[in-house]
Amino acid sequence: MAIQGVIFDLDGVITDTAHLHFLAWKALGDSLGVEITLELNEGLKGLGRQETLTLILKETGLYDQYTETERQALSDRKNRTYVASLESLGPQDLLPGIGDCLKDLKKRGIKIGLASSSQNAGLIIEKLGVKSYFDTIVDPRSLTKGKPDPEIYLKAAAALGLSPAKCAGVEDARAGLEAIRAAGMTSIALGLSLKDVPADYHFLSAKDLVNFNWDDIVSKE
Repeated sequence: MAIQGVIFDLDGVITDTAHLHFLAWKALGDSLGVEITLELNEGLKGLGRQETLTLILKETGLYDQYTETERQALSDRKNRTYVASLESLGPQDLLPGIGDCLKDLKKRGIKIGLASSSQNAGLIIEKLGVKSYFDTIVDPRSLTKGKPDPEIYLKAAAALGLSPAKCAGVEDARAGLEAIRAAGMTSIALGLSLKDVPADYHFLSAKDLVNFNWDDIVSKE
């Protein structure tokens, strides 16, 4: 039997707001007197907001200088900067091919989920004009563990009313891909950086999904 659900990550798969995250973290770092480099930013992909802040503060030796309440305030400040930058986001910011991919899945009757660590995921896909395609969006605030733990993908499958074995997950980051595999789903890796990471399918970008025959993916059950 072919798979019945496809669950997507957001950043780097549906759109690319990574540069906006970087600029928001950099602005916060500047206010704290620390430099957020592109190299450090690369290691933050796929992490939630609080996890990212913890990593930055520990990397710069500032973690113990702030209370938990103060760290939450810093996280909220970064988020306000980031959300403000989303005002200009629109359908033109969908990554090439992803719109056609979502249409194709809908036409085939395949359920679609979103498994992003971003607490702004709902707002982002609404601005991108594709919210109607998604049958479920996992709220990262409901999670106890972040990627590479499979919790977010397991929750997405449950919300779709499907067993993980009947779902495929699409990711562009190693932690996310590991989460998909740990959940027992068919794994689809996007991007050259993941070419050596174990996955059921490897594609360079979402454009390669446009001509992909989803019916060829056999459920793992």
